[in-house]
Amino acid sequence: MAVTQRMDLRQSQSLVMTPQLQQAIKLLELSNLELSDYIERELEQNPLLERDEEGRSDFEHDSEGDGAQAESANADLTDSADFATSDVLAASADLPLDTDYDNLWSDDSAAVAPSSSLNGWDSGGRGGSADEGSGLEQTLGSAINLRDHLLAQLGLSITDPTDRMIGLQLIDMIDEAGYLGGDLEQVAELLGCTVARVEATLAKLQEFDPAGIFARSLAECLALQLRDRNRLDPAMQALLDNLHLLASRDREALMRVCGIDGEDLVEMVAEIKALNPKPALAYEMVVTSPVTPDILMHRQSAGEWIIELNSETLPRVLVNNAYVARISREAKGKAERDYITERLNSANWLVKSLHQRATTILKVATEIVRQQEAFFLHGVQHLKPLIRRDIATAIGMHESTVSRVTTNKYLATPRGVYELKYFFTASLAHANGGDAHSAEAVRSRIKHLIETETADAILSDDRLVELLHGDGITIARRTVAKYRESLRIPSSVQRRRDKTLRIG
Repeated sequence: MAVTQRMDLRQSQSLVMTPQLQQAIKLLELSNLELSDYIERELEQNPLLERDEEGRSDFEHDSEGDGAQAESANADLTDSADFATSDVLAASADLPLDTDYDNLWSDDSAAVAPSSSLNGWDSGGRGGSADEGSGLEQTLGSAINLRDHLLAQLGLSITDPTDRMIGLQLIDMIDEAGYLGGDLEQVAELLGCTVARVEATLAKLQEFDPAGIFARSLAECLALQLRDRNRLDPAMQALLDNLHLLASRDREALMRVCGIDGEDLVEMVAEIKALNPKPALAYEMVVTSPVTPDILMHRQSAGEWIIELNSETLPRVLVNNAYVARISREAKGKAERDYITERLNSANWLVKSLHQRATTILKVATEIVRQQEAFFLHGVQHLKPLIRRDIATAIGMHESTVSRVTTNKYLATPRGVYELKYFFTASLAHANGGDAHSAEAVRSRIKHLIETETADAILSDDRLVELLHGDGITIARRTVAKYRESLRIPSSVQRRRDKTLRIG
């Protein structure tokens, strides 16, 4: 075969990520506060950008000639704060960021574990991707954040969305020593649930590390640590109930109420002295740093919800066209003119990207509020099963866009401040075509059925499927087994054997 050269003309399509497009996608992931930091850097690097601190519709110019020349150009520019309300949403066709550039959504993605909180949570990691050049050595000296530490455990230990939301609120109520402040009844009232549900969730949180966290008193803090060491016997509990006698060094009274001798008392006091009365001091505390919401919502008298961006934290930038006109006239040489053109294009793209970011966030937030309205009206137990695809389909966007928008964006609601991604939770279909059931609610139902079974009527996985179907829940046997195993509940054979031995 002869080797020859020839020229062919081929047509193909490819996806090119320009620097401007990468910038716009990055802006979509930032919170308002992070966006403000980003804008500060852009203001330092781009002399054609200016901050509109006083909300001026136009810039003050050095000369009337410059102002007149730039007047028409300025009229076409957009201030990002002008798009902070839900009545100025752009069409989907105007949003080029709505593309799965990272190829993250090839399957049905269930809800992510929420890492959000109420009333004052700052994850310490907000900001999406790390800055270029940041390496492992830059993170070695950072202190451990108590809030992040507790939130990580919350995501692993509690799957029910109702209990998780309660847990998030309780995390925000601990003080610098790790003690829980506030009234549980107020938490129940805020979230629209029972006090018993709050107390049950608190009991789970008190098993978190460090031992003794979420205690409401010194005695309870010490008791939690002793329970963690399997040393909380009746005598030790009696000692903790009478710490005032220990403080007054009344040995005789302590031995009497605890039913122990002097040697045992010395050992028990030594154990208590080895405990940590302030378990949270080993961690960095950020409790006093309240999260600033990016989105605000309030209800009108007619019952409609108003959704708007937080203008207090939304940066306002404009292109100073008067300055552009002046330096363009004074530019000498092609290099200077190219630089001005490049900076002007960059500034205009930034303003456009801010507009797109604002409208996209409002679209997503408005749809989340619409679909979760029952939660805002009636409380945490009415949280609706929801996944990103539901929101993406409703507003005509891609799931990856919804994912970016709901990351590090906080919504201030009448029930507290939440990260948008919190409102996503998996669901199971209703057997009779009704509303879907939350997967966490189904898991909770399985746990309740097993806890109430008797020794002579142990429920197999097949029987659980039948009972759940009677409740209108369509679920497969393997799914029941998976949920049961996630709850660390043994099989029906093992449970029958355990209960038989217990009876005997």
